[in-house]
Amino acid sequence: MAATPPRTPFLGLPPWPERQAVARALRTETVGGLVLLAAAVVALVWANTPLSDAYTTIRDFHFGIPALGLDLSVGHWTSDGLLTVFFLVVGIELKREMVVGSLRTPATAALPVIAAVCGMAVPAAFYAVTVAAGGGSRDGWAVPMATDIAFALAVLAVISTHLPTALRAFLLTLAVVDDLVAILVIAVFFTSDLNHWALAGAIAGLVVFYMLQRQRVRGWWWYAPLGVAIWALLYNAGIHATVAGVAMGLILRTVRDRDEEESPAERTGRLLHPLSAGLCVPLFALFAAGVSVSGDALGKVFTTPEPLGVIVGLVAGKTLGIFGGTYLAARFTRARLNPDLAWADVLALAALAGIGFTVALLIGELAFPGTAAVGEHVKAAVLIASLTAALLATLLLRRRNAVYRRLSEKENLDADADGIPDIYQRTEADGA
Repeated sequence: MAATPPRTPFLGLPPWPERQAVARALRTETVGGLVLLAAAVVALVWANTPLSDAYTTIRDFHFGIPALGLDLSVGHWTSDGLLTVFFLVVGIELKREMVVGSLRTPATAALPVIAAVCGMAVPAAFYAVTVAAGGGSRDGWAVPMATDIAFALAVLAVISTHLPTALRAFLLTLAVVDDLVAILVIAVFFTSDLNHWALAGAIAGLVVFYMLQRQRVRGWWWYAPLGVAIWALLYNAGIHATVAGVAMGLILRTVRDRDEEESPAERTGRLLHPLSAGLCVPLFALFAAGVSVSGDALGKVFTTPEPLGVIVGLVAGKTLGIFGGTYLAARFTRARLNPDLAWADVLALAALAGIGFTVALLIGELAFPGTAAVGEHVKAAVLIASLTAALLATLLLRRRNAVYRRLSEKENLDADADGIPDIYQRTEADGA
C-alpha cells in the first residue's frame, strides 16, 4: 500500500531567495505606506479647513494636450496617469510571483489565490445584500473588493509588530492577486464606449513591447516613449489607462540571461517601486482622500446604503472572505498550518486586508462618476472602513505579538554573521 504523501506546510518558512525578494518589496511598501498615510491626513485636513476651496481648485485644474485627448484635471492625472506606474509595479510583482514565487506551482498558488478570490467575492456580496436591503445602487459592488498593501504595511510599522516573514509574504501575495483581479474588473466593467482604432493601436504597441523584450533590446529610450504611447492610446480607447501598466509589467522578462545581473523586470521594479510607493500613490491619495468629515456627512455614511455597503464589505466581508476561504482551502487540500502559528493569526491578517484605500478610492470614482454626493460618501466610507479594519487588526495582532517576536528572532538569528540566517543553513543541512 502506497504511503500517504506528507501534507504541504502552510505559512511555513519561505525559501531564502523568496524571502529576500519579499523583504525588498515590503521594505519599500512600508516606507511608501507611511508617506501614503501622511498624504491622506493632509488631504482630510486641507479639505476641511477654510482653504478647502484652494484644494478643490487645484484638484480640478485642467492641463494637457487637448489635440491628443489628454486634457485632464490634476485629480485625473494622478488617478489615470500616476497610478499607471503603481500598476506597472503590480504587474512586475505578479509576474515574479508566477515565475519564481509562491504562484509558480498550483500547489503553492492554491491557498493564496483561493483566499484572495474569496476575499473579493464575499465583500462584493455583502455590498450587494446591504444596498438591496436599503434600496441603493449596485454600481459600487467592486469598491470593497480591493486591499491596500502599502497602507496595511504602514499599520504594521506603526504598531511595531514582529510579524513573521511567512505572514508578510502571504499578505503580499494576497494583495498582488487582489490588484490583478481589481484591474480586470476595472477593464471589463468600467470601460466606456470603445474607440476600436485607439484600442488596436494600443494592442499593436504592446506587441512591439513584447517583441523588443524577446529580441533582448535594452535601453529605456525604447520603452519609455512606447509605454507612454500605449498608455495614451488605451486612455483614448475608453479603457482605464492603468490597465496599460499591468499589461507592460506582465510582458517584462523576469528570468535573467547569463550575462545579466538583473532581468528587465527586476531592474524596472527596483527603479520604479520607490517612485510608485513614495510619490505616485501618495499624490493620488492627496487628491482622492479630501472629503468632508462633518457630522452630517458622517451620518449619511451610515444611513445611505451605498457607503454603508462599502463599510460592511471591507470590514466584515474581507475578514470573513479571506479567513473562510483560507480555512476551507486548507481543510480540503493537503495543506497544514505551520505549527508555530494559529488560525487566529490568519484571522488577524484577514482583518488587516480590510484596508482598501488606494484601489477602493479609484473604483469608487469610476463607479459613481456622475453622482457627486454619493461618490463623496463612498470615499468617506472607504476611509472609515480602512481605519476600522486597521484598528481591528491592531487589536488582533498585538495580542499575538509575543509569539511573533519569538518567531522573528528565531528566523533572523545569524550567529556566524555570514549574512544568511542560521535557520536556513540548518534546514539545508537537515535536507542533505
